[in-house]
Amino acid sequence: MNKDGIIIGIASFLIIGVFHPIVIKCEYYFTKKIWPLFLVLGIIFAAASLYIKSTVLSAIIGVIGFSCFWSIGEIFNQEKRVEKGWFPKNPNKK
Repeated sequence: MNKDGIIIGIASFLIIGVFHPIVIKCEYYFTKKIWPLFLVLGIIFAAASLYIKSTVLSAIIGVIGFSCFWSIGEIFNQEKRVEKGWFPKNPNKK
């Protein structure tokens, strides 16, 4: 029996679940200007996944990388959600 698919699926589920609050907190504290960090991290993780021999670990690192790429769009969407009043606005932001 091959458990790799289940492991990758669970890891993907958890990674996506972790990135949701990360995006919310990053937009709250740093505004959308934080997006280049997600780009750099995405490139690093995606490139690292190419050099990892373990299929499971490579897939998990790849999912982290592409979750960083996805977060770039979500940071901008989060700003719009804050403007609509769906999420609290940081009172210390200008």
